Amino acid sequence: MPDQKEGLMYKGHPLMRKDNIVYYGSMADRYIVILQILESKDFQDVKLATKVSVQLQLTDQSVKSRDRILKKSEKDGFYSALDVGCVWLERALSSK
Repeated sequence: MPDQKEGLMYKGHPLMRKDNIVYYGSMADRYIVILQILESKDFQDVKLATKVSVQLQLTDQSVKSRDRILKKSEKDGFYSALDVGCVWLERALSSK
């Protein structure tokens, strides 16, 4: 039985949501991906993200917040944004 405290995982990294922002990755690692839902539309009883901002950021708190952003992009749809963020995160973490 999986550990209940672990939370939602995607491709080995945690996913956490706060309002319209989704954090992908662990703050214990050097990098994290932030997905911000900019626009959404109603589909039946669910809101679907139609425009999402993706950012690869450093988790180092000693760096200024604007200097932490390494890459950023906007994508149509949540899955394509998460897919790009996943690639960015994997490449950044493997280049240690």
